[in-house]
Amino acid sequence: MTPSPIDRFATVTSLRAALDRRETTAEALCRTVLDRIAAGDGPLHAFQHVSPERALSRARALDRAPRPAGLLHGIPIALKDNIAVRGLPATAGSRILEHYISPFDATVVEKLERAGAVIVGKTVCDEFAMGSSTENCAYGPSRNPWDLDRIPGGSSGGSAVAVAAGMTPLALGSDTGGSIRQPAALCGIVGLKPTYGRVSRYGLIAFASSLDQIGPMTRSVADAARCLEVISGPDPRDSTAGARPASFIAALSGDIRGLRIGVPYALLESGVADDVQAAFTQSLEVLQKLGAVVSRVELPHSTSGIPVYYLVATAEASSNLARFDGVRYGLHVGGETIDAMYRRTRSAGFGAEVKRRIMLGTYALSAGYYDAYYRKAQQVRTLIRGDFERAFEAVDAVALPTTPTAAFKLGERTGDPLQMYKADVFTVGAPLAGLPALSVPCGLTPNHLPVGLQLVGPAWEEATLLRLADAYERVTPWAGLHPRV
Repeated sequence: MTPSPIDRFATVTSLRAALDRRETTAEALCRTVLDRIAAGDGPLHAFQHVSPERALSRARALDRAPRPAGLLHGIPIALKDNIAVRGLPATAGSRILEHYISPFDATVVEKLERAGAVIVGKTVCDEFAMGSSTENCAYGPSRNPWDLDRIPGGSSGGSAVAVAAGMTPLALGSDTGGSIRQPAALCGIVGLKPTYGRVSRYGLIAFASSLDQIGPMTRSVADAARCLEVISGPDPRDSTAGARPASFIAALSGDIRGLRIGVPYALLESGVADDVQAAFTQSLEVLQKLGAVVSRVELPHSTSGIPVYYLVATAEASSNLARFDGVRYGLHVGGETIDAMYRRTRSAGFGAEVKRRIMLGTYALSAGYYDAYYRKAQQVRTLIRGDFERAFEAVDAVALPTTPTAAFKLGERTGDPLQMYKADVFTVGAPLAGLPALSVPCGLTPNHLPVGLQLVGPAWEEATLLRLADAYERVTPWAGLHPRV
């Protein structure tokens, strides 16, 4: 059998159908993806590591299997380089883990492979997932395939670029303050941050443990639903992973009549670029034409989201990154004393942004400042969660732009961390409240850059968000537009 040509921008759903019809094989699909990575990743730098031998061996084994392994049988997938895969490097974008090889698989990796996925490589990310542009990676930034002079968003920028540029049909990222949704929006793909606890964090290199979540980055909403169905569920190795069964694929009915969408208009009064605001307004009009009811909601404490997030996240990072000490794993730089060894290892291994956040977090947790900063931030976090809970008494989802602007130029904000942090203004609320949130393409700016529509839902209601986004995707052209590769 001669395999049929494989569309660069084919969805997971269409590729699975082609495999079922024997129009192609897992090995042919894997070779095509590896060839595209080899040919196209140079200027984009989406991949930190590629493992062709491992991937092809896995694909051949799937072709020999008597029946499909599961929902992702034969589908190539890329993983953000802070997710552990046995035998592959796991750098988390940091020099301190430059030569670290993971001795175990993350739970999501076990679930993906049980479902038949083929892991082709690890993608570039901001160091320890700290950043909004992927410029904080110790090995160099990824570039947006829509404009190589612009950032792809962060910290899961490599995963977003791999999918948007047609190198892989599916990738996983991690989202702490917007790191799946933001690069998905800026690269014109779908990105889903699940409810905190929907997906196990075992094997995810920790940044902020009360915020981190793994989620899918895809070319269609249906693909995101398919992937979430595979990776979600309880895990005895992660006490925060919950048993809340749901069928996400079945939720994609195309019918959203009567669903209620709330818009926090007060948050959008300033700081949103005109082209982003126009695309967002048009997306609301489309949803209304489909039968959704749009109304105003208030999220008064979300204006404090950025300072709350950057206190909570840096405090947790200060604790989590204490394990990288030059003793147990990763980089080791010797010293005359153990204190000198610690200082030299961490000074050489950590980048500027990671050092900044460790210092901020340590300060916020220190005696005399804990109550004034960290405790107060947790109190306001509770107020933010309460605002969302009250809003969801009246609506089924909250709609926001994913980002206040389209992708900005590489280097444009690296000298101004506060300006960089403002890119997260619309994405930090959902993780602070532990809620699911999804970004779906909703337009292009006049200079041909993608814009994302964000939908935030009640805890464990990913199915509602997927239903809304799928209905929107079906009647708009944005999912079918791709960068010139």
